[in-house]
Amino acid sequence: MEYVEPVIGIANCLGTPVCKYLQYHRKLNDYVRNFKRIRDELNCKMEDIELQLKAELLRPLGKMPKKGVENWLKDVKEMIREAQVVENKVSNGRYLCRACNGKLVDEKSRKMQEYLDKAPKASEGLAMDGPSAGLPLETSELVGEEAVRKEIWACLMQEEVSKIGVWGMGGVGKSTIMKHIHNDLLKEQRFERVVWVTISKEFNIVKLQNDIASALNGKIPKEANKVRRAAILSEMLKRAGKHVLILDDVWSEVSLEEIGIPKPSSSNGYKLVLTTRVEQVCKSMGCKVIKVKPLSEEEALILFLSEVGPNIVQNQTLMPTLKLVVKECAGLPLTIVVIAGTLRGEDDPLIWKNTLRELEERIGKVKEGEDKVIESLKVSFNHLKDEKMKHCFLHCTLYPEDYEIRKDKLIECWIEEGFIDDMGTRQEMKEKGHVILKKLEDNCLLENITTKFGLHCIKMHDAVRDMALSITRMNPRYMIQAGLQLEELPKEEQWSPDIEKVSLMFNSIPEISIDVLPTKCQLLTTLLLQDNPIKKIPYSFFTNMPCLIVLNLSYTKIKSLPNSISELKNLTTLLLHGCQELSVLPCLSMLRELKKLDLCWTNIKEVPEGMDMLIKLRYLDLRVLTLKEIPAGLLPKLVHLQHLSFNVENLQISLKAEEMEPLKKLECFTGHFEDISELNKFISSKQQSKKNLIKYHLKVGSSFWPARRDKTVTIGGVQNWEGELIMHPIEIQELIFSHCNYLRNLADDNSSFKNAMDLRVCRIQSCEGIECVVSLSSFASSSAHPFQSLEVLDLGYLPKLSALIMKDAGIGSATTSTLAPSTTFSHLKEIRIVNCSSMKTLLPHWLLPNLQNLEEIHVEACRLLVEILGAATLEVEEKGSDALIKFHLPKLRVLKLRQLRNLKSICSKSGVMVCDSLQLIHIARCDKLKRIPPFVPLVGNGQPFAYAPPSLAIRSWKEWWEWLEWDDHPNFKNVLRFNPFGG
Repeated sequence: MEYVEPVIGIANCLGTPVCKYLQYHRKLNDYVRNFKRIRDELNCKMEDIELQLKAELLRPLGKMPKKGVENWLKDVKEMIREAQVVENKVSNGRYLCRACNGKLVDEKSRKMQEYLDKAPKASEGLAMDGPSAGLPLETSELVGEEAVRKEIWACLMQEEVSKIGVWGMGGVGKSTIMKHIHNDLLKEQRFERVVWVTISKEFNIVKLQNDIASALNGKIPKEANKVRRAAILSEMLKRAGKHVLILDDVWSEVSLEEIGIPKPSSSNGYKLVLTTRVEQVCKSMGCKVIKVKPLSEEEALILFLSEVGPNIVQNQTLMPTLKLVVKECAGLPLTIVVIAGTLRGEDDPLIWKNTLRELEERIGKVKEGEDKVIESLKVSFNHLKDEKMKHCFLHCTLYPEDYEIRKDKLIECWIEEGFIDDMGTRQEMKEKGHVILKKLEDNCLLENITTKFGLHCIKMHDAVRDMALSITRMNPRYMIQAGLQLEELPKEEQWSPDIEKVSLMFNSIPEISIDVLPTKCQLLTTLLLQDNPIKKIPYSFFTNMPCLIVLNLSYTKIKSLPNSISELKNLTTLLLHGCQELSVLPCLSMLRELKKLDLCWTNIKEVPEGMDMLIKLRYLDLRVLTLKEIPAGLLPKLVHLQHLSFNVENLQISLKAEEMEPLKKLECFTGHFEDISELNKFISSKQQSKKNLIKYHLKVGSSFWPARRDKTVTIGGVQNWEGELIMHPIEIQELIFSHCNYLRNLADDNSSFKNAMDLRVCRIQSCEGIECVVSLSSFASSSAHPFQSLEVLDLGYLPKLSALIMKDAGIGSATTSTLAPSTTFSHLKEIRIVNCSSMKTLLPHWLLPNLQNLEEIHVEACRLLVEILGAATLEVEEKGSDALIKFHLPKLRVLKLRQLRNLKSICSKSGVMVCDSLQLIHIARCDKLKRIPPFVPLVGNGQPFAYAPPSLAIRSWKEWWEWLEWDDHPNFKNVLRFNPFGG
């Protein structure tokens, strides 16, 4: 029996090619060394992340772990346990099993390396912000309203007032005032947390609970029942400490207990503020009632003049009419801003008089204040001269109230709807869309906002949306029931014969019942059903929609589409983005007018039948991980494609340049090539056609890294190639190398990378041959300036890397006599170095003049690193008998040093740092580092050893801080601000 296991192992190896089998046999020791190295690195990374997590959890207002990090830690622990089993098995193995053991070790090493590659992401996402104060809100300048602002503020400061109701008609400025107060509360730091949530007219308790939880950077489990949800939210708010919760745009009384909002009181210090158009809401919820009144005539005139433009302010001829226009705005800031935006820069007196006449006529027809607001806003809408621009504006009503619409997605919708005229390129159409968007923003019909994730969005003020909806209601062509939590389709009688556009997005419709199928949709052109849990669509659903142009079923749960979709002969846009259960599509050959097909994140395994007939396609998104192949000859038939995307993680889809060559109109492209040769052929073909890609992510090889720039090339796991990677004319912005072991450097005199003029981001990961980034060789006599535009340099797991720049790779680092070109790294903002075990000095003194824009330095797990800034003669200033070496990094903000076991100094003992912008020095597990270098001011001499950058904080363990040596400059410690981990 003792030979059974080895025999079985050998049998398992028989499927391995002979050459690989022999390699496993001969190089077992090498495989074992690599296995142990990766195992140790993974174990170290796991411990480090657990340490960070523990430190955060110890803080009273610390951070909560993200689910992804918990999963990563769990998987890694299991992986290390399995690695121990493998190690035991190999150490007890017999010579007969060498090849099998080599294979086993190699496979386990690869799996562990995958987790190592994911580790930086896990670390970055280690924890979500806990109950910190909050982020400032974007808001416009406040004119007038000072009295009511002070009244609200005074109530917030009074212990006995715990609930405040701010009411007034739509457009009077309630939300704007409260946004200013929100931001003032953050500045004053009177409360531990300030939370802002918009409720909207269609109140939904689940959405409100989720929004409050999200504002607290938390999450309520979907499966939690009503009582549990309220309990979880209540606990979150209690953990937030003394806080202010602002509920914007409340339309009716809400139960705080049912939602899970703890009752505010003087004892717990919680405050609740709500804004509403209904005074009774304030009273019924027991609030201190504060009314926001319209602006005075003087305040209204000041606001109008500030918005209408300087040339109008100076035009005395227009002033009498202007004052009458302002009077018609009735002191409502929203109306004033919108009408002023409409007339901005317009100096024709006839246009002003016509606007005044229109305002008087519209407002004179109605009695209610809210209706007057709507009618006055319609004046601005009517002043949009372009009918297609009006359609673009009204399209925004198809989204739910208060929805933040991404600008790029909105413009795509306008293109799909045909609101933007067909132009030579898709890019030109997008630019036209941005012009329209800017015009609508300038007219104050749309609000320009940036989300907390940095996304550029627009939003409709609720009063402006009310105006837009009043226009669509007068027109039976629209049915808008978005975000109303509907659980079934509208009844048949609601589908009028004249209906053209239907929006049922963001509802809770699980199925389309045959009983309520519309039968009178002969003119329907747009049907938006995205973000509904629809599982199945009946065959007869599409049979009465012959004019349908745009169909959006994104993020539904459909598993298939009915064959009746083939009857949609006029369909130009079919969106199935995020339909993760969709595995099969019917034949699409009849959809001859189709221009856009989005199958991203579906589960299809084959390209839909009949796609070769879709010769009008301009936009094709096939970012599908399960897709097995692209049929040969398909792409050359789709000659009008402007946008083409494949999932670069899907290694089954390797593209051939020959297949891509006919796509002369391609502007945006994401795809994977089999090798460098195919990539070069593709780039050369673009050069010959004189048609550069506007946006791309081109990948060769196996490793995957997400692209963060518009023009990215990723090379992974490629061990050799003939010739150079062609850089032009693609104007690369981001370059990623991973597991390319043969590379020694990226730039020398013979490399095309030296001419990468637009390169902004460079990442090199797990390339065992890399000795430096730039090899100077003969650059001193050359006009080349490598990496002069580079902003981010990210280097990780490079065992032979000894310097960023070397005189000649393998000979030694550069000296003052062979300096790098003055522009090399001159725009560098961020350096990240992780696990580069041969590096001893990070930044030599002679390189510092090139790094005057450097803002962040992150160094981790470089076991031989001794110093960060190399000690040598730089700029010497005599101080009696002492000589100071100044290290100038004027824009440095962050210095993070972690797990550097041999680090002895940040800079030499006789050195001082000149970097007034420094905000954070983060030190973790650098046990030999016993000294913080002194600083001198950027301007003036001063006493260096009793000075620190004004915003500098030092973060580390308290024990390390107490071990630091201050013998040379004992007064220096007193000017430094230390924030311990866990404190």
